[in-house]
Amino acid sequence: QVQLAESGGGLVQAGGSLRLSCAASGSISRFNNMGWYRQVPGKQRELVARITYGGGTNYADSVRGRFTISRDNAKNTVYLEMNSLKPEDTAVYYCNFVVPGSTMNYWGQGTQVTVSS
Repeated sequence: QVQLAESGGGLVQAGGSLRLSCAASGSISRFNNMGWYRQVPGKQRELVARITYGGGTNYADSVRGRFTISRDNAKNTVYLEMNSLKPEDTAVYYCNFVVPGSTMNYWGQGTQVTVSS
């Protein structure tokens, strides 16, 4: 089992910045990918950004250039630096931990990000 503890959400004005953190604990497999997804009511959860254990990244087109994902493997923690926030970034953001090729796929409880115009 893997537990994910998220922090850093909140309310910010458009153009502002927030940093999300997600710390994984439990049965951590070294070869894992971590990422951030977001969801608004009535819509499917969508990928924001993800990062492999080796540091490879990919981003949703809507956030590329504004958001940066990073990780600290020693702390089993992933970060999402969000800059130039827009009202359309408002959502619940979920941390994800997955070991490719296995059944290990875990989600955090979600953290609310609200961007006011």
